[in-house]
Amino acid sequence: MKTYDFIVVGSGISGLSFALRASQFGSVAVVTKREAMMTNTAWAQGGICCVKGENDSFAEHTADTLDAGAGLCDEKVVSTIVSEGPPAIDELIEWGVKFDASRDPETGEMELDLGREGGHGKRRILHSKDTTGREIETKLLAEVRETENIDLLEFHFAIDLITTAKLGFASPPRCVGIYALDVKRESVVTLRSDRVILCTGGSGRVYLYTTNPEVATGDGVAIAWRAGVEISNMEFVQFHPTCLYHHEVKSFLITEAMRGEGAELIDRDGRPFMKEYDERGSLAPRDIVARAIDREIKRTGEPCVFLDITHKSREYLADRFPNIYETCLSLDIDISTQPIPVVPAAHYQCGGVKTDVNGASSLPGLWAVGEVACTGLHGANRLASNSLLEGVVVSNRALDDCLNALPIEGDSDEHDLPEWESGDVTDVDELVVIYHNWDEIRRLMWDYVSIVRTTKRLQRAATRLHNLQREVQEFYWNFHVTADLLELRNLVETAALIVDSAARRKESRGAHYTLDFPEPISEFRKNTVISRF
Repeated sequence: MKTYDFIVVGSGISGLSFALRASQFGSVAVVTKREAMMTNTAWAQGGICCVKGENDSFAEHTADTLDAGAGLCDEKVVSTIVSEGPPAIDELIEWGVKFDASRDPETGEMELDLGREGGHGKRRILHSKDTTGREIETKLLAEVRETENIDLLEFHFAIDLITTAKLGFASPPRCVGIYALDVKRESVVTLRSDRVILCTGGSGRVYLYTTNPEVATGDGVAIAWRAGVEISNMEFVQFHPTCLYHHEVKSFLITEAMRGEGAELIDRDGRPFMKEYDERGSLAPRDIVARAIDREIKRTGEPCVFLDITHKSREYLADRFPNIYETCLSLDIDISTQPIPVVPAAHYQCGGVKTDVNGASSLPGLWAVGEVACTGLHGANRLASNSLLEGVVVSNRALDDCLNALPIEGDSDEHDLPEWESGDVTDVDELVVIYHNWDEIRRLMWDYVSIVRTTKRLQRAATRLHNLQREVQEFYWNFHVTADLLELRNLVETAALIVDSAARRKESRGAHYTLDFPEPISEFRKNTVISRF
């Protein structure tokens, strides 16, 4: 058993920024199931939004967030996170993050270049070309690796939370640690702490088509669910409108910042169609744009639509969007002269572990920060580029809350935790079963629980997922745990949570759209909250 003052599960912006701050107060373990760089943060293209322009305000950023959230945002939470954005951005810059800037021709001073994305009334997106997430992840990870008080445990897969309830204590339940699979040594380690912070990101891999990296399998939500923690709003899965449509490249995002610079969505004949769906055109919020594209594809029978930014020069595009420009060019698509073929793909879970604005969950000793959490910021649909902001702001608040709730007094070894017991199990003998179940889950979620839903489709998904859960659970108890098996276990449970939450919402709101109830209903203007116990 290893004891730490803080255990952070996940190595994106939320986990790394929390670890850097927490290391000033005690020992920190950062547990991440692959190499630390493999995160949703590192894949983020567009940027991080923050009020920085002179003609912008916290009130306007808050209003845009509330509008995108379709009536389910917690206004107090939104206002808090938006107003605490500037100092959080300054801290990122102190850690070495470089955002694009240019010299003001009149004053001669360097000023941040601010972009605009769908749903934003003003330019407030800080970016580093079109690889903002990679810039943030690289700089924070370098700081973590140089910090003595942090143990970076790569290739350690968190299996389950350890709670006092599981230990058989009569006292009120609280989290006291985790079990984690050391993937390279193929053994399970016991990690002890009174302060466990889930920063595991999202669950895009629940769907067949997604912009997320392969690690996004809903691990944190599933881990919390099994421990009886409250989960909220999992029906609201945001589909990014513009994922590159190409048979050679999967999961490549075409950033919304491109539409912020004037790119238009068109059909094969070159007809702009977004004004027919929303007066904001291609800059409408993501849920509206994704549904519009889905409808156009179904109406025309075409496999995709197109994003046209050919009005910009080759020099501009190569400088502002170098990653997209070079990737498309390698596929014989010159975006300065040709429109980009795009389709929607699963992108972001707006729900997750239910927390307050400090990241505190319903289980004492457990906090959740970032995409894994549901703070009330995003509501029924996330405003573009609010996610990285939430991660860096709430991680700061979570640390303060940790220290206030459980001051570090040297008593973290109060409980000796039992070692992991495998029992009478064998090695996995047929990996094809895991891969088949994985594929089936993702296909049925795409077919039945994606951009447009119906009650009958949800019922079909629920029936099949119920059977898959039994199969996966039997597999889990009969064989030694592996990373593939753990991901499958989390994937099927997260998929079931999405379906169960969607079935409860008899209306259309934000990212949840059902043909059986196509309008929002005031009775359902509330969060969906579920728990296992």
